[in-house]
Amino acid sequence: MGASAPATADRVTVYTNATFAPLFIDQKTGLYPEMVAYLNQLKLDGIDFALETMPRKRLQAQLDNGTLDGIVIGMAPQWVGDAAQEKFLWTEPFAHDAFVLVSRDTNPFFFGQPSQAGARIGVTLGYVYPGVDEWIAQNQFVRDDAATEERNLDKLLRGRVDMIVVTDSVFRYYMRTHRFTGGVISEALPGTASDRRILVPKSQRGLYDKLAPAIRKLAEDPRWKMIQSRY
Repeated sequence: MGASAPATADRVTVYTNATFAPLFIDQKTGLYPEMVAYLNQLKLDGIDFALETMPRKRLQAQLDNGTLDGIVIGMAPQWVGDAAQEKFLWTEPFAHDAFVLVSRDTNPFFFGQPSQAGARIGVTLGYVYPGVDEWIAQNQFVRDDAATEERNLDKLLRGRVDMIVVTDSVFRYYMRTHRFTGGVISEALPGTASDRRILVPKSQRGLYDKLAPAIRKLAEDPRWKMIQSRY
């Protein structure tokens, strides 16, 4: 998917920088494409939501300078420097997730414990990990950035990094689809919940007022629960 036309009164571009499973598999499959399809089924005042991908750096730049012509799916306030939720409008979470630390069982690493300086830790480019970033610095780990969490999992299994920080949903889906049953251990990272929300620029308050109530009701909708169960 390429660049999109500016959002109009009838069409709203929904941006994501995620291009990996289970968040995005193809244009119709994955948590985000199915969320957009679900929103279109609701027919919110005739709005047509269209999913588009955008690289993380460009997305952040457009958020920072106020030129983004749509909304962003799957974000958490702390990822874009808005922990206080003052810069942007945020829906309630539509999916709950958390970060985990994953390492090989032959060379395990555990959060909060002193570890060997110089160990390589795979992280996702542009992501902020509150509490974890400080632990990485204290232990003098070498940050190894990757464009996606899936690539970090590949690097871990090939022995190119010693450990990775990854969202639990991506880790579990990757291990299931690649049929791995062992060889790694995962540990939940404290205080790193990454509830997935929809970010709406403040310039689009009217859209937010239509979208937010629909997201708030998701937990009560069996259709959405069935979609979530697939991922």
